[in-house]
Amino acid sequence: MDYKLELVLLPVADVDRAKAFYSEQLGFAVQVDHRAGEDFRVVQLNPPGSACSISIGTGITSAEPGSVVGLHLVVGDLQAAVAELAGRGVPVSQPRHLTGEGWQPGVDPGHRDHNSFADFTDPDGNGWVLQEVGYGRRAAYGMAFG
Repeated sequence: MDYKLELVLLPVADVDRAKAFYSEQLGFAVQVDHRAGEDFRVVQLNPPGSACSISIGTGITSAEPGSVVGLHLVVGDLQAAVAELAGRGVPVSQPRHLTGEGWQPGVDPGHRDHNSFADFTDPDGNGWVLQEVGYGRRAAYGMAFG
């Protein structure tokens, strides 16, 4: 039995502001923007190369805007992803990696999978983590962002 994660709901205060951030600054593709009356709107967006989408909107979740943290986006080249997002105006942290002595600045020198990270938040404070996996094997994981 396969269990495929399809959709993650993100609580936001301003749907249009969040849609612009995710589509224009992060490069997520807008799949759906549907309204049903004054109290329901759903916007579904896909990160480049991902089978899982996010949804923002009104009437889709009771969670507080900015309350989601720790969502991971896997990238093949963390340094390139950080540079690209910073160039798009996303306030992304500098890369860091974990060693036996704790967190160290920069990307893991050996580019070991699941060991290099950077962070950013959306305009509401929902927290995202970039995680490097597949460095040098981009064909398997796709490019950083589209």
